[in-house]
Amino acid sequence: MISDFIIIDKKDKTPLYLQIYREIKTAIENGNLKENEKIPSVRKLSEDLSVSKTTIENAYEMLCAEGYLINVAQKGFYIEKGLLFDKKAKKKSDSKDNSKVYKYDFSGKGIDKNCTNITQWRKYVKDILNKEYLLNTYSETQGETALREAISRYAFTTRGVNSEAGNIIIGSGTQTLIYILCGMLGLNKVAAIEKNTFLQAEQVFKDFGYEIKYAESDKNGITVNSLKELKPDILFINTNFNSETGSAMTVKRKLEIIKWSKKNNCLIIEDDYNGELRYKTHQSSCMQSYSPENVTYIGSFSKILLPSVRISYMVLPDSLTDRYLPVKDNYNQTTSKIEQLALANYINDGKLEKYLRKSRRYYLAKSEIMKTELKKYFKDIIFNETSMYFEIRLDNNYLKELKEKSIKPMSTSTGRNIRLNFSQIESDNITEGIKEIYELIKNNNQK
Repeated sequence: MISDFIIIDKKDKTPLYLQIYREIKTAIENGNLKENEKIPSVRKLSEDLSVSKTTIENAYEMLCAEGYLINVAQKGFYIEKGLLFDKKAKKKSDSKDNSKVYKYDFSGKGIDKNCTNITQWRKYVKDILNKEYLLNTYSETQGETALREAISRYAFTTRGVNSEAGNIIIGSGTQTLIYILCGMLGLNKVAAIEKNTFLQAEQVFKDFGYEIKYAESDKNGITVNSLKELKPDILFINTNFNSETGSAMTVKRKLEIIKWSKKNNCLIIEDDYNGELRYKTHQSSCMQSYSPENVTYIGSFSKILLPSVRISYMVLPDSLTDRYLPVKDNYNQTTSKIEQLALANYINDGKLEKYLRKSRRYYLAKSEIMKTELKKYFKDIIFNETSMYFEIRLDNNYLKELKEKSIKPMSTSTGRNIRLNFSQIESDNITEGIKEIYELIKNNNQK
């Protein structure tokens, strides 16, 4: 039985639906579950594991969104056909790299423990758990109204997002929301995107058969001339970071792109990753604020709250909202109802705004430490403020040597472009870690 190999720990801080999702995903990739094999119904598995049906639904929905499962009407859930995995390579990478503890972790897979308030967040979650009447119903498929209303006010205050609660969709992550969006847009589109910006978005576009073209940038951001050549149906963009300079896109360039997109019927998807966490430069309004009818806006709370709280939101233009609402009940909500309601109260009580102020001060200090240390040893440096990393541009590939020295860069590092994220590593380790990187490179060059 499938429940025999699903191991969950109810004392673990990781949400149960994520634990179940990972267990089933691993079983599929390892070949323990075969293609076209039927898996237990939501009710059956919830009984076997003694968890709620909502928990199982959330896990199944994520697996469906990522292409591991298929939901056959009137029949149930099946393992998708044609899934091929290199089991040896998978075991090698998962068992060794993911479980390894690095002395200098610049991967950005977490946040600094000094910049969290878990005790306070726990109180908000506990408050919802004590209200039994809230737990006896399924989550709203579009996301809890209370949270969508809170986000509508919050996003306008922090980023200038123009939206009503009815235009907002809640999901467990940016990738999950993009799947819903692409389902509405249809297949075989042309998507323009900057290189090495958001690989998860690229994967969704590939899954939908989109042709991906890479847009060119100058010091002000993606160029309109490159868009004229590419002729995309969709432009996926992060206006907070320019791959050439590391700076945010200028207002002038935003308006130029919006004007072009309207004329050429191109939908803009604005990934405003950590846009409200800008701590070094002046806050500028998001692109959606200039053209709500032509921009789909995506925001997330994972980095500014807790990575384990998987709550993201998508703001649709009215035209796409009209297409979504008639079919919204065909999508299961992938985010915990408890966490949604807790976050709504957390926002309404002003706690998130207070937390943001604290985070900005803290990450500003860490960025200054990182910048000072890097400038001692390296000349070619790019800074991505909202994603909290510096990129070092080198002449050779040192990824293997870095890992051997217990130094873990970001997964989007390309070898010659090493990305070092400071969100998780403690301040005391930054100086020593950067010196280790320099010494490693210097010694290799002398060989």
